[in-house]
Amino acid sequence: MKKFYLTLMLVAFATTAAMAQVSVDDVNTESKQRGFENDMKIHQLDADYVSDAKLRADRIAKRKEHNTVDFTANLHGSLTAYSKSWQASGDNTVTVLANLNFLHTYNKGRFTLTNTATGKFGYNNMKMEIADEQRGVWFKNVDEIALSTSPQWALVKNWSYGANVKFRTQFAPGYGARGDKQKGAYRISNFMTPGYLDASLGFTYILPSEKFPLKVNLAPIAMSATYVNDSAVFWTLDGGVATKKDKAYGVPFGHKSKYEGGLSIQLDFDKTWGKDGWLRYRTTAYSFYGWITDISSQKKFVATADVPEYEHVVPTIRWENTIDIKATKHISTQIYFQLYYNKAELDKLQVSSMLSVGLTYTFKNK
Repeated sequence: MKKFYLTLMLVAFATTAAMAQVSVDDVNTESKQRGFENDMKIHQLDADYVSDAKLRADRIAKRKEHNTVDFTANLHGSLTAYSKSWQASGDNTVTVLANLNFLHTYNKGRFTLTNTATGKFGYNNMKMEIADEQRGVWFKNVDEIALSTSPQWALVKNWSYGANVKFRTQFAPGYGARGDKQKGAYRISNFMTPGYLDASLGFTYILPSEKFPLKVNLAPIAMSATYVNDSAVFWTLDGGVATKKDKAYGVPFGHKSKYEGGLSIQLDFDKTWGKDGWLRYRTTAYSFYGWITDISSQKKFVATADVPEYEHVVPTIRWENTIDIKATKHISTQIYFQLYYNKAELDKLQVSSMLSVGLTYTFKNK
């Protein structure tokens, strides 16, 4: 019993000592309502969202939005054959003609870039008598390469300003005679003989009519260059005797180029009819008037001793017309007509016309 009281007294003493050493003050804490914010953005991503296929499709759609492509290829020809017993006179002939037309337009904001490329090449095979022997001889009848580029910036409604650069030449040599005379001595043309480079700065007006899509380019500053790289065209053979010409294609003998300064005007029209585009008419009329006869010479405005009897007083005119008539998707008829006059080259009007039927392929991205 004494042990119990002793233990109780020890516990009471320890408790009193602890209470004496620890004191708790009253603390009044102001209660505030706390909120939590989450500024992390969460997006739901599909598996196709970052796929390569979708990225490629987006890039293609963007390119198609700014780019318009129009490509046409034609292969036309004709064949005429007669047997030896045919009563009426006639010669076996083969004609092959290939045409390529490419048009690319890039448009973004106020800027427009138009690029064109055309190629025409045709060959005939006709039976001729050579050294008392009938042979089939190939010779070209159509040959042209034409490239152009035109960057333009919108000025006001339907008007723009910019540059126009055009280049023309031929693929293969041309000869002034047939048969065994298709040799260097009879050559009258070749690649870059002649070659033409036309460059101009001016204004372009587009007629605001879908029924009559006419484009007019007026260039108060223009340059026309002619190149003759093959010296054989400066010589002619008359009775086997070589005769020198004073000039070829307006370029003086001993020179390979001529540069003229002046002004130019060009009209372009391109219209398609029918739901399937069965009829298309394209025409381009270009005229250059040179008031500086030779930029590189000291006497630019009159004829000189190096250029006898040469003054550019009549404008150069080139008018091309192409009519495409589709019978089916891949069979068409083409009618082509060209009128050309350049007094510096030949004081005569040059006219070319052609009608052909054959295969065609057309691609448009819009």
